[in-house]
Amino acid sequence: MMSTTQKISGSYRTAATVKDYFQLIKFTLSFTVVFSCVICYLLAPGISYNLKMVILLFIAGMLVTGSANAINQAVEKDTDAVMKRTGNRPVASGRISQQSAYVFAFITGVLGVWMMYYFFNLSSAVLSAFSLFLYAFIYTPLKKVNSIAVLVGAFPGALPCLIGWVAGTDGFSAGGWILFSLQFLWQFPHFWAIAWVAHADYSKAGFKLLPADKGPTKFTALQSIMYAVLMIPVGVLPYVFGISGIVSLYIVLLCNIFIVVQCIRLYMEMDVKAARRVMFSSYIYLPIVLLALLVDKVH
Repeated sequence: MMSTTQKISGSYRTAATVKDYFQLIKFTLSFTVVFSCVICYLLAPGISYNLKMVILLFIAGMLVTGSANAINQAVEKDTDAVMKRTGNRPVASGRISQQSAYVFAFITGVLGVWMMYYFFNLSSAVLSAFSLFLYAFIYTPLKKVNSIAVLVGAFPGALPCLIGWVAGTDGFSAGGWILFSLQFLWQFPHFWAIAWVAHADYSKAGFKLLPADKGPTKFTALQSIMYAVLMIPVGVLPYVFGISGIVSLYIVLLCNIFIVVQCIRLYMEMDVKAARRVMFSSYIYLPIVLLALLVDKVH
């Protein structure tokens, strides 16, 4: 019979493996992405809260997003290993092999796309597959080639909003593109702030993620301001197109102005502390804005 010590040891190994796979799919990041998808699904006209459909969309979204993140870590195994912030990732550290990561990514990706097709519609499934491909096979290798990778990566980063809307409407109407645009623009100050804070680590790995070759410069801060300012008129559109009401309009405007102010402070102060403020401001921006739009939904 198996001893108590062996049982405990086996339980620890199982827990450690589960933890590694949670890291492989970047659970927190995936959850944030899928959160946007679910909220935009619920914002679609004619869609009311249905726990079963929300859970199905959440699972499908986690599978697709987790697949993209697993491929990302498999591709960047050697790169992750030289960076302090990523050196302990399961593939980089050798706890999960590249082959296992690819097999896991294939299974989860196929299952997630199939769920989008079976439980929602073909359009959302095709969009999900396209987003996965764009992130894993275009954005990921491009990060070492040119800073245009940030622009390319902003598309799969914003597509969950459109996917959620299309899952609810089976169409590409204005509402979906508005929500896509808002998250698309948000990513630039958000990601450049992260790249600013982690510049030394990224440079060591050969990533080119800031718009200026010389690293964190006023040009980077100015670009962040530009995209943050563009978020203001886009933030008005959910009200103009009858997606949400007047209360959420004011909330979104205040949030957009707040992000602009943080980007201006980054331009004036030019330090990691200011970049960190932009980064954390962008983290809280998205849930506040999306939930405000949902609570104040018109239809």
